[in-house]
Amino acid sequence: MTTRIARTTLTALALACIATVGHAQQGKLKVGLMLPFSGTYAALGAAIENGFKLRVEEQGGKLGGREIEYIKVDDESDPAKATDNVNKLIKRDNVDVIVGTVHSGVAMAMAKAAKESGTVLIVPNAGADAVTGPMCAQNIFRSSFSNWQPAYAMGEVAAKQGKKTAMTLTWKYAAGDESVNGFKEGFEKGGGKVVKQLTVPFPNVEFQALLTEIAAAKPDAVYSFFAGGGAVKFVKDYAAAGLNKNIPLYGPGFLTDGTLDAQGESAQGMLTTLHYADGLNTPRDNSFRTAYAKMFKLQPDVYAVQGYDAAQMLAIGLAATKGDISKKAEFAGAIEKAKIDSPRGAFTIGKSHNPVQDIYLRKVEGKENKMVNVAIKGLADPARGCKL
Repeated sequence: MTTRIARTTLTALALACIATVGHAQQGKLKVGLMLPFSGTYAALGAAIENGFKLRVEEQGGKLGGREIEYIKVDDESDPAKATDNVNKLIKRDNVDVIVGTVHSGVAMAMAKAAKESGTVLIVPNAGADAVTGPMCAQNIFRSSFSNWQPAYAMGEVAAKQGKKTAMTLTWKYAAGDESVNGFKEGFEKGGGKVVKQLTVPFPNVEFQALLTEIAAAKPDAVYSFFAGGGAVKFVKDYAAAGLNKNIPLYGPGFLTDGTLDAQGESAQGMLTTLHYADGLNTPRDNSFRTAYAKMFKLQPDVYAVQGYDAAQMLAIGLAATKGDISKKAEFAGAIEKAKIDSPRGAFTIGKSHNPVQDIYLRKVEGKENKMVNVAIKGLADPARGCKL
């Protein structure tokens, strides 16, 4: 009798526990959006948020059976504030997952905090090579690119076009350094030579002295990394100096993505490389662009795609764990095995949790970055220093 009572009691307790766990998993999933909502990169942050929310809405407002609660922090693209900001989300708000950010310097602090706390981090833009290099971790993923990827591809393109000498110009910070180094690797592998690497402090946009230096040196090409407001100013100043008539300006797609309205005639004919382009004209991309335009009354860009795919990756992990994001190994394993049906074209996630993806050569025509061809198919980041 005693044994039977004990068994009954244990069964009741087990059922109660299962019910409690099941109930907890149906609670809202807290998503911390740590993005730039002001300053140079504000438009980029808005596009990422829009893309992420579009995918959630397409899934009926739930991922892995859980409703989403958003908690937003403006990171102001300020690395000095990054640790405090990310800790607000982890320690004060107890978020389940963090999505961010744009600025590589801020992303590095976020990756450090995520690695230490075990909080899932999905990076929907910042290309800092170290995030999926030395900082790689089971709980850190990227839905965008490494700085090396589009830069290396453009180096190959410039060399194949017969350019022999190049100068580079960028903001002096992690993203800029890694981007010009990636270009140099691809360009010099193809027989070219980077003769000088010029920099300006972030977010300085005074370029005149450096443009004068480029004009005097007369390289075959210039490779530049800027984004947002900085990209607008640089492309316009480059054209105003008359340099674009004789020295083609190359860059990763961020030089012309989300900036063409403001750049106007100055950007026409420019070639850039990126993992997304206008005019892909695939059913998947067309449906995405239509849905985005309907929901936000705007045309999507690469930042919107990266936000959208961050939500897709989160959904894949949550589906595998039935909404339980604490099952880190199962969550990561599902994403590692997945083929993600992206508007950019299907991609997979490499061992370091960075996309393995096609890089497109694009040409500015009007207000679009039109696809010319696939510069490199299925390009994987070398993930130097990753110990996963």
